[in-house]
Amino acid sequence: MSAKKPRLAVWKFASCDGCQLSLLDCEDELLAIAEAIDIAYFPEATRAGIRGVYDVSLVEGSVTTPHDAQRIQDVRRRSKVLITIGACATAGGIQALRNFSDVREFASIVYAHPAYIDTLATSTAIADHVKVDFELRGCPISKAQLVDVVASLLAGRKPATPTHSTCIECKLAGNVCVMVAHGTPCLGPVTHAGCGALCPSYDRGCYGCYGPKETPNAPSLSSRLAELGMDAGALARVYRTFNSNAEAFRQESQRHGAQNDQD
Repeated sequence: MSAKKPRLAVWKFASCDGCQLSLLDCEDELLAIAEAIDIAYFPEATRAGIRGVYDVSLVEGSVTTPHDAQRIQDVRRRSKVLITIGACATAGGIQALRNFSDVREFASIVYAHPAYIDTLATSTAIADHVKVDFELRGCPISKAQLVDVVASLLAGRKPATPTHSTCIECKLAGNVCVMVAHGTPCLGPVTHAGCGALCPSYDRGCYGCYGPKETPNAPSLSSRLAELGMDAGALARVYRTFNSNAEAFRQESQRHGAQNDQD
């Protein structure tokens, strides 16, 4: 009798679905994964669903509503291993820009009847609500890293995702540093690796899609960016993109944007 396959579930919270699509984009790798696991719950790919306890849950999206806050507790109870995927799940996503302002004001501008909108004042990472076993960064995530994480779980080993900065990826790719050579503002020195230095490879500065690396020195980078002509407002904005609520980026943006937040 064959051994029972591990059961995988994929959950969506507040997000654009891009990280789930990265899983579907794995193509040949996904077929190999599907042979080794049972995809028990994945609304993006199938309407079929198997209830119960899941060996691995992949969670995309941030918590932005009272219903989200309740549902993630249920997901955690039913998951032996919970992995968050993407900037929304690991840092609140682009929607975490609401954290620096008044979401009720936004709702009154966008919706004809804002009284019907049941939302939280903040957009927060999954780890702010439940225990997370592993975080996979990116906006969107790297499908190669996702395959490695799933394969690692099946093999019982620790995932081999890098902890260094995007600058290392630039060096490995043989790129000329856009900040040194061209004076282009770049978040590469403080950003987690994973994208293969995509933007610097095309002579553009890094936008910080993978969030802060381990032990980033954002104040030092900000000093250099100021030398390149960025004022306090620009420095606040450059850290407020896909990972604006990641601690290192949030603190640095607030250091330069406190006055703007009060306004």
